[in-house]
Amino acid sequence: MLQFAEVTWEHSPQHYAYLVDDGHFDRALRTLRERSIEFWAGPQRQQPGEINHGHDGRGVYFLDPSGHYLELITHPYL
Repeated sequence: MLQFAEVTWEHSPQHYAYLVDDGHFDRALRTLRERSIEFWAGPQRQQPGEINHGHDGRGVYFLDPSGHYLELITHPYL
């Protein structure tokens, strides 16, 4: 479970990748869609509204409320 706090200072955006199982990925993707949160298949915001199938798994990128890039993957990078 991730919780987000309101940021009160300047910060540089970071990238955080999380390895999750298929069930968690499916629930997270459903939540992104239900809440109309933008997501992309690629790290430079390529293919909006799509996921990728890299590294023999699935992956998705989206921004957290502070502008950090979050990535969910179902298979570790090779």
